[in-house]
Amino acid sequence: MALRLPPETAALLSQHHVMTLATQGDEGPWAAALFYVRDGDDLIFLSSPSSRHCRDLALQPRCAATIQSDAGDWRSIQGIQVEGEVAGLEGEERARAQRLYAERFPFVRPGAAPAAIVAALARVRWYRLRISRLYFIDNARGFGQRRQFDA
Repeated sequence: MALRLPPETAALLSQHHVMTLATQGDEGPWAAALFYVRDGDDLIFLSSPSSRHCRDLALQPRCAATIQSDAGDWRSIQGIQVEGEVAGLEGEERARAQRLYAERFPFVRPGAAPAAIVAALARVRWYRLRISRLYFIDNARGFGQRRQFDA
């Protein structure tokens, strides 16, 4: 089911490319900054399956993430908070994720990526964060103003 995001919320998701992913595992809570690309209402990312956040997701796929601009004044804070579930991608879904990622991040395109990036990409796994709830924070509308969108 689609989130039906207003244009300013969808634009913020599209303009940015780093999310902070929060997970919970045997070692406790953890947060990691990751590049992402949108696929409709979903967020696609890649990471090493041996990273702490991916080990956490293997145990508990429910997670949270934030995306925000840097702000020097509380009135200019805009950001997104999400709840959702992460799943690894295989087959055509993985191929689609790789295409979308290469469109957004030219440094990973086949034939254009440096050898170190090609080697790193051979070791990663691709993931989809399916958003179940999204909050859009916009302090320009007032301190602590946020709107909720559910899938």
